[in-house]
Amino acid sequence: MLYAVGDVHGMKAQLVELIAQLELKAEDRLVFIGDYLDRGPDPKGVVDYLIELSGRHRCTFLMGNHEAMFLSFLGWDGPSYFGAEAFLHNGGDTTLQSYDYFDAGDAFELPKEHEEFYRGLKLWHIDGEYLFVHAGLTRQSLQLSDVEYALSREKPRDLLWQRSTIDLPHSLGVTIVFGHTPMPDLSVRWNLPYSIGIDTGAVYGGTLTALRLPDESVFQA
Repeated sequence: MLYAVGDVHGMKAQLVELIAQLELKAEDRLVFIGDYLDRGPDPKGVVDYLIELSGRHRCTFLMGNHEAMFLSFLGWDGPSYFGAEAFLHNGGDTTLQSYDYFDAGDAFELPKEHEEFYRGLKLWHIDGEYLFVHAGLTRQSLQLSDVEYALSREKPRDLLWQRSTIDLPHSLGVTIVFGHTPMPDLSVRWNLPYSIGIDTGAVYGGTLTALRLPDESVFQA
């Protein structure tokens, strides 16, 4: 089976509880939609757990806008790393504290396995009839019929930040599974067969969600 997991935001305890519910088998696959960091109490612990989990199961990790801000803050250069000026205003202090950044000062370095984790993050992932992306696609891309061509036209900022087109009908021939925008009622947003939103506001007192595909069962912690 294929499982998609919503925005974690440092909520390690909920993540561990959620993964335990899934009763994963060796052949199962997991896609994490991004935003592992910021706001919640244990961002580093979340990444530690995900790295350990990827040693036991097939995991795909997407980048979220919060990873883009954090890595930009650390001085990483590239089109996917931006928003350093907004990092601390978006809960980045909890990430820095969990990494003991303030104690290390100028000597701070990411643990090697964490650097490898962040360098392996993807902007999007296609698995069968599903496209996984952190935030969404632009209106222009949603009107195209070739999903890979549409993605080649997208800028990282749109894939990681935009909210204006996340659940519009489209002609891409896949179902889009996305996070980034918490559901106001803390429930999964369905607009089938076009898109499914799975950020259910774990860090705001809501649930952390996993969606099993293709039967579309919902698990929450």
